[in-house]
Amino acid sequence: MKQYCFLLLFILSGQFLFGQVTTPSNESARMNLVSSNSGRINAKTGHMTFYHPVYEHKGNTLSADSGYIYENEIKQQFFEAFGNVVITQPSGTVIYSDYLHYDASSQQARLRGNVKMVDRNSVLTTNFLTYNMRSKVGTYTGGGRIITQTDTITSRNAYYFENTGDAYFRHKVIVRNPSVKVYTDTMRYNSLSKNTYFFGPTNIKGNNQENLYTERGVYNTGTGVANFNKQNLYTEGSRLLKGDSLHYDRDSGIGKAFRNVIFVDTVDKFYAYGGKGEYRQSEESILMTEKPYIITVVQNDSDSTQTDSAAISPPVTAPIEEKKTKKEVTKTVDQSSSVTNTAQNPDVVNKPLLVNSKPEPKVDSVYMTADTLFSRMILAKEYVPLNLNLDRNGGQLIEEAEEDYGEDEEDTILAEGTEGAIQEEGLQVVGKTNEKVLQKPNETTKKTTAPKITSNNTSGNRHGEGRKEIDNTLKADSILRQRAIIPEAGHADSAINKALKIAQQPTSNDSSTTAVSDTSRTRIVKAYYNVRLYKSDLQAVADSVYYGMQDSMFRFMGRPMIWAENSQISADTIYMQILNQKMDNALLKENAFMVNALTDSTKFNQLKGRKITAFFANNSIERLFVDGNAENLVFSVNDKNNIVTEMFHDRGGRIKVFMEDKKIKDYFTIKKVDQKVYPFNLVTQENEILPGFIWRPQDRPKSKEDLLNRKRELPKDTEVKGEKEDSDENSSTSKPIEKKVEETQESTEENN
Repeated sequence: MKQYCFLLLFILSGQFLFGQVTTPSNESARMNLVSSNSGRINAKTGHMTFYHPVYEHKGNTLSADSGYIYENEIKQQFFEAFGNVVITQPSGTVIYSDYLHYDASSQQARLRGNVKMVDRNSVLTTNFLTYNMRSKVGTYTGGGRIITQTDTITSRNAYYFENTGDAYFRHKVIVRNPSVKVYTDTMRYNSLSKNTYFFGPTNIKGNNQENLYTERGVYNTGTGVANFNKQNLYTEGSRLLKGDSLHYDRDSGIGKAFRNVIFVDTVDKFYAYGGKGEYRQSEESILMTEKPYIITVVQNDSDSTQTDSAAISPPVTAPIEEKKTKKEVTKTVDQSSSVTNTAQNPDVVNKPLLVNSKPEPKVDSVYMTADTLFSRMILAKEYVPLNLNLDRNGGQLIEEAEEDYGEDEEDTILAEGTEGAIQEEGLQVVGKTNEKVLQKPNETTKKTTAPKITSNNTSGNRHGEGRKEIDNTLKADSILRQRAIIPEAGHADSAINKALKIAQQPTSNDSSTTAVSDTSRTRIVKAYYNVRLYKSDLQAVADSVYYGMQDSMFRFMGRPMIWAENSQISADTIYMQILNQKMDNALLKENAFMVNALTDSTKFNQLKGRKITAFFANNSIERLFVDGNAENLVFSVNDKNNIVTEMFHDRGGRIKVFMEDKKIKDYFTIKKVDQKVYPFNLVTQENEILPGFIWRPQDRPKSKEDLLNRKRELPKDTEVKGEKEDSDENSSTSKPIEKKVEETQESTEENN
């Protein structure tokens, strides 16, 4: 009994002695024991250990399974606590751990083992945490995580500022929420605004194959809005968008790039440049402005030269055919014996249009620009190919009344268009992470619940299950960081260069002959206002252009003109089709006109008709048909002295020309009215040009640079009218390009 009384007296005296240490004069700077279950003194150290103690210091409450206080030589207090440590602050922040070392003078707490800090905005877990309860700044350097209402962030190192809600993360930083996953090495995060700030290579991966890369910028994990300004790249499947600055809205799926913009689709072999680009994820579309241009890769034969014949020289000795019936004309077309070979007259120099004497490279690029370029993906089954019903044999002639001199013969519909699907080939996204340990199989599509955060001070006795949960979480985070692939600097440039390399490789597949499935997609391209096109051997201008990749058909509308070498082509509408990266056919519709300037550029070979149809082989014209009031006017040049000797004028219902080895093989006129040969001294200003003649070399793009920096001139007689029309809502140039294409297609189908 005496022993128990002595022990009680010893405990009370210890409490009295401790109370003597915390004198009223410095009470606020020292720790106060609020309560404990029992205590024991260590005879060797003299430390008084209390069991289940609760201490108070400057408004903070500290409790544990056991702990003791000791002082150094200058009377600074230190508190060592063991097991179920709980620190509660006036702000409501609660910190749990297995061990605590607390410096009362600096209010610096070092916590170890299953550390968990809960404040009003987040939950921090780690195994090692240094926390200053005066400045409310916490640091961990051995790995940990912070969970907010929407985000889970893990990293090797972190610095957390409770007052502002800011946290700085370093080394293998990973952010996860139901919408995105972020991988970086340096990041600042604000738990109040949900803004994440990046200062190094960063990948932000969404659930729909989209990825945002930057090396400096801000992204809001709540709203999904990003603003980046260094080495920026947006990737979605095979499509990439790069710019000096990038804005992205996750909810709308709209990405905007500014300055030095590049867009690439590796599957469609499509890429475009401009000063401003807007990508819409929902319709997979790109809108480019501010000197935009697109590049299309075409394939040439290494041993071929371009020969597009417009005004054709027949032999002046060719007999004039008598007017034949429909049956006789058809027979004449089919009989090779009725065709006259130009080799019969060697004195006449035939000068076919669009002759390029220089050998072409195997691959060439077509540049196209306009005030606005738009392209999008659509279902292939929804695309209506433009079936021009072109026949490489010219088609059956149809009776048609001709103005002034006879009847015209039109082609009938003998061929049907084909449809195709784009062959798919993907670009692997660099930095894709193996996340088997992060998510269940359906995690990317399953709606997850945000972590529940509470700041209520619960009992200091935490169950072993809580410790096990934190331990498992930290181990999983460690594995996650080990497997995470953090992007390297310069990834935007390397990825876009790799994509461009793929897009610039021509494919030999002809999409127009491939079956179209219900899920096949194809790309359309629209260019409007001041369209210009440049290829090394071909240039063009128009008010608007529509291009469909499924049938590889260009539609030039609004005063279109095409140049090649010394030749100019014009019509109300021009169609050009490319198959297997080669020119296949072209149709000049309504007021078709081909002009070829002679060497001195004072005389012009001319070919005109209601429509002109050309078919190509190896990028050279193989055959040519002029229908509807067909006229050919050509000057003959003496081969010895290069002097014009005479002019040949041919008129008929159809002019048909066959080419071989870049030379005229066969030429004949069907249902012609007359053929006239004028000695040069009888050539006048009135008869040396055909009605509707126009020659505008000043509108021709001369280079890629000229293409971007100069627009074509308006004709003097239409400048005022054109400006008025451009400002008129109902003008033809202000019509939606889809409407213009629809009207043109309907007109073409009716006339064919």
